[in-house]
Amino acid sequence: MRFLVRLLGGIWLVTLVVSAGFAYLEVREERERQIESLKRRATLVGAAVAEASERLVTRGARTGYERVLTRFGTPERGLAIYDTFGGVLAATADVRPFLGPLSPLVSDAIRSNEPVAGFQNVAGRLTWVHVVPVQQDERAAGAAAVLLDAQYLDSGEWDLWRRTAVRMGVLMLLVTGITWALVRWSVTRPIARIAEWTKQMKAGRPVAPPPDADESLFGSLASEVTGLARTLARARSAAEQEARLRLAGESVWTEERLKQFVEMRFGRRPVFVVSNREPVSHVRDGRVVREQEPASGLVTALGPIMQACGGVWVAHGSGNADREVGERIGLPSADPAYTLRRVWLSDEEEAGYYYGFANEGLWPLCHIVHERPRFRAADWGHYRAVNERFAKALLQEMEAVEAPIVLVQDYHFALLPRLVKEARPDARVALFWHIPWPNFEAVGICPWQSDILLGMLGADLVGFHTQFYCNNFLETVERAIEGRIEWDRFTVVRGQHTTHVRPFPISVAPDLGAAARPADRAAALAAFGVTGEFIGVGVERVDYTKGLPERIRALRRFFERWPEYRRRLTFIQIASPSRSRIARYQAVQEETREMVRALNADLGERGWQPIVYRERHHDRREIYGFYRLADFCMVTSLHDGMNLVAKEFVAARDDDDGVLILSRFAGASHELPDALLVNPYDVEDVASTIHRAVGLPVEERRDRMSHMRRQVREHNIYGWAGLLLDELARIPRVTDRRVA
Repeated sequence: MRFLVRLLGGIWLVTLVVSAGFAYLEVREERERQIESLKRRATLVGAAVAEASERLVTRGARTGYERVLTRFGTPERGLAIYDTFGGVLAATADVRPFLGPLSPLVSDAIRSNEPVAGFQNVAGRLTWVHVVPVQQDERAAGAAAVLLDAQYLDSGEWDLWRRTAVRMGVLMLLVTGITWALVRWSVTRPIARIAEWTKQMKAGRPVAPPPDADESLFGSLASEVTGLARTLARARSAAEQEARLRLAGESVWTEERLKQFVEMRFGRRPVFVVSNREPVSHVRDGRVVREQEPASGLVTALGPIMQACGGVWVAHGSGNADREVGERIGLPSADPAYTLRRVWLSDEEEAGYYYGFANEGLWPLCHIVHERPRFRAADWGHYRAVNERFAKALLQEMEAVEAPIVLVQDYHFALLPRLVKEARPDARVALFWHIPWPNFEAVGICPWQSDILLGMLGADLVGFHTQFYCNNFLETVERAIEGRIEWDRFTVVRGQHTTHVRPFPISVAPDLGAAARPADRAAALAAFGVTGEFIGVGVERVDYTKGLPERIRALRRFFERWPEYRRRLTFIQIASPSRSRIARYQAVQEETREMVRALNADLGERGWQPIVYRERHHDRREIYGFYRLADFCMVTSLHDGMNLVAKEFVAARDDDDGVLILSRFAGASHELPDALLVNPYDVEDVASTIHRAVGLPVEERRDRMSHMRRQVREHNIYGWAGLLLDELARIPRVTDRRVA
């Protein structure tokens, strides 16, 4: 309260000083304007009276002045005519008795032969007196005086001051009310919430952190207090989760367990992650720069790990506003836990390394989808150069770190492990290959097969999603390059360097549903313009490996075989545009659009479309909301290393409901046997499975989802990282040995 009084007192004082100052200037300007008006009027009338009375005065006449006085005199304007000695010849009746004080002005005007003017008190009123000499042969023969009432100047000035006082009073009342409201809502209320939250936390009651305070008002204090609140809430939640797991006798990996494990095994050394995709890009939307999380399973998986362990994430800065925001930034922006280091690439380098060699060469090579890989020498040159660029950036970041932990991600950086290991033999380097590894005959298509294998074998640990991919990789190494394969230990030995090859099925953070709760189904469907008793959902990048055309054919067949589900079932397809510079991706994008358009045109009815196609970027919260709305989710990849959409859907369904239709060619099918498995190439099989999914009994739905949720919870992303880092920690540390 005292703060409010002091604040209002300061505002009142400033308002009073400023208002009084401007009022004074306004009064002075208005008075000067009115005096100038008086002068002009008196001058004009004085000249006219002097001219009209000139002949009478010069002849010395004693009469004849009444006509002049009648002509120019008014109740507000008195007149007087004088002879050459200053004697009164004639005057209007209202001023005649009060002309004595004017004698000095009249004498001055006659003596100087110049007009004389000034304020005089005439009959107790302020009066402007203007005396003009009546001339004969350029000599003063007499004078004419004009008397204008100026009393209104003082009364007008006081009126102006009164109006100013009223305005100041009203202004102070408004300022007081607005200030009180602002202080209450922007200062008092947030501080009271923070105080109440602190009190509840001290009492051990689990309460949500207070909402963000106004950062523009509180500056860094607001963000720091809010960040502290969130950190304490997360810490309490983690402690409660640990306690529940102990009571239940479960050994599930959590964020806190991973953090403690990394500290126990590696001390407080940071983790260094290298990937092409950055966890957050900054894009310009008009005049605003906003954060955008890319549609990437890799980002979904690694984000929670970096928040748990901290460190540096080195990635390509691909957002159109990334350079404006900076090369090194803390993430998450609200409560930074790790650093993003961006590497800049030219358009030519990105085209050759990313769109060319990585996604027109290695991507189709590793996926069995009958797409011919294209290998060009120029693309290979860019691929090598970019790998060297990232290696240089990574080495700079970990220059002061002893025995750093490096996690290299995916097929974009097959050469990087060897480059890093040659420069820093003490580093523990793991490479995780997020896509399938084909058989050795397929890999032999690549002209630079040996270079890629040697680059990968620079790592201490190479991980794949499944044992099958590990076996394919070891067989490829055995047939393509020199080295000893120890099949009993799943290692590759070259010279004095040993590379361990292990399966690490990647996963997601458990209990994603909390981020999307609560969801009112009817209101949410209305917001999306969707109607239907049953809702299906698909979430994909637009990619020829994801089986979007095959899925749309299956949906068409479903509606043809079971027409009673028309108007009752709507399928929402979220399609994030991807790699649109590549002709094959453009083709599948256009094919998918056309198939959706044709299906909706053929089977759609007024107020209902079979497929709602949403081709744009969606943030994670939007996607989790769709997961919770859906009665079933379709993941029908033609070939996929794992596919985290399947696990995300399961993790989001904390209601233990919903059906997952899953391709048997996705790696996730080996871990989620309770999904309804399909062959995406078999249209009739997929259509029948959709029919089965919408008719599945509630008990069976819940039983299947419960089993899948237990699998995802027990084998979550923290467990994946823990097992990978545990395997990396077991590898003997090398400080001076070079990679063969």
